[in-house]
Amino acid sequence: MARIAFEDIYVADLSALMEEAVSRLVEEGRISGRIHIIVPVIEELSRLAKGGSTIAYAGLDEINRLRSLSDRGSIELAVIDYQKARMDQDIDQLVRRYALEIGGKIITADPLMANVSRAMGLEVLVVARKMQELSIDKFFDSETMSVHLKEGAPPRAKKGYPGSWYFVKLREEPMTGEEVERIAREILEAVQISNGGFIESNRLGSTIVQLGQYRVIIVRPPLGDGFEITVTRPIARPRLEDYKLPEKLLKRLLERAEGILIAGSPGMGKTTFAQALAEFYMRMGKVVKTIESPRDMRLPKEASQYSKVYADAQELHDILLLSRPDYTFFDEMRDDPDFNLYIDLRLAGIGMVGVVHAASPIDAIQRLLRRVDLGMIPSIVDTVIYINRGSVEKVYEVNMTVKLPTGLREAELARPVVEVRDFISGELEYEIYTFGEQTVVVPVRRVRGFSRGSLESRILSEIDRALPGARTSLEGDTLWISVDRSNALSIGKKFLKIKKRLEKEYGINIRLRIEE
Repeated sequence: MARIAFEDIYVADLSALMEEAVSRLVEEGRISGRIHIIVPVIEELSRLAKGGSTIAYAGLDEINRLRSLSDRGSIELAVIDYQKARMDQDIDQLVRRYALEIGGKIITADPLMANVSRAMGLEVLVVARKMQELSIDKFFDSETMSVHLKEGAPPRAKKGYPGSWYFVKLREEPMTGEEVERIAREILEAVQISNGGFIESNRLGSTIVQLGQYRVIIVRPPLGDGFEITVTRPIARPRLEDYKLPEKLLKRLLERAEGILIAGSPGMGKTTFAQALAEFYMRMGKVVKTIESPRDMRLPKEASQYSKVYADAQELHDILLLSRPDYTFFDEMRDDPDFNLYIDLRLAGIGMVGVVHAASPIDAIQRLLRRVDLGMIPSIVDTVIYINRGSVEKVYEVNMTVKLPTGLREAELARPVVEVRDFISGELEYEIYTFGEQTVVVPVRRVRGFSRGSLESRILSEIDRALPGARTSLEGDTLWISVDRSNALSIGKKFLKIKKRLEKEYGINIRLRIEE
């Protein structure tokens, strides 16, 4: 077939070929003329394909597709042996320099390539990158919280909701190493073309990715014994009103709470509650920013979400102090730098909401004890919200006072005490104070109205069994055990043993009284 002489020359870059966009433009009639591809672009596609890149294979297929279109006379394809003039030149620089020399138009799917080319005076045709369906999509349904893929094991999924979930096998056939590795490459390539994708951390043995609604953890040898992928996805986006919080707590969150810890065990819904609280503050007209790693809180665009992976603590500190948000949400505080940043920002007057792993509500406060002076704790944390099975199980308020700690009698032992109270009932549950050189956390359970018919009769029954003939009486917060002097020697060792156990278990003070 006789060829037609075309005037326009298009130079395809790496991104346009990997997106398979050039042949599409030809078939849609949007371009006609000569299409040039320089040899270094093909060599780069070959190098990437050897490394396992699926989109590099797509780029090579695209060149063969263009060659078929050229054979049919739709275009005129030329492969140009254009080599590097300097060792430090990358592929995009070569494409731009070649296009300048011949007066060609660049076809690209890379916005940066397009901007640089226009700045050099080149004509540019920008094609949109296409987002292909991910292989991991097929593992998810409306009830799936996370998917776990590991070579040599069948794929599994966690289904349900925080606090009530179960594992299921997605198939009986084990995943092969090649299959898991291919899915990992697919995810990493999708990050490159997605506006909502970030590589949060990339180390020798692991990569953490946020891709749209998915949080992806990829582990590979030598860190792991094989390729492994864990993909989590939030399945619910409740509003704060859905938690049915007491009006008293809502009022505190809006008017008084500025140092908040959201605590709970892994998978219990801490981040989901933090997200609902952040949206609540935004609806109330507050300026909200977040520190996350990875950035997986789904918030309105008005919220600024920062990754601690790409900035050190000092940079985040300066940004947040200068931008003055009303509340900063610090998701997944783990180590000393995280807690120190939370403390510094809170003492600077910024409202802070920290998310921490804790097996019990008091554990969240104890995470601060070795990091800050005891007297500073109420200035840093005033409210602790404990999340269990997706709901608010306990709320503590933290205050400082000077008093005689519960159970002590001598007035000279009065000292500063951090009181931890149940916010709803106002009942004192823990006291934190220094005793000698130690900082102690003492559970306070006021034992009142001892009688054989009361709940506390279990304590009296144990004493009756262990110390026959002993008499008990409650004076203030102290349970006195009275024995005759004639029985004192035989009861002494038994008393010390039961005293230690009961004080630890029930949080009461037990004393021995010897009577004539």
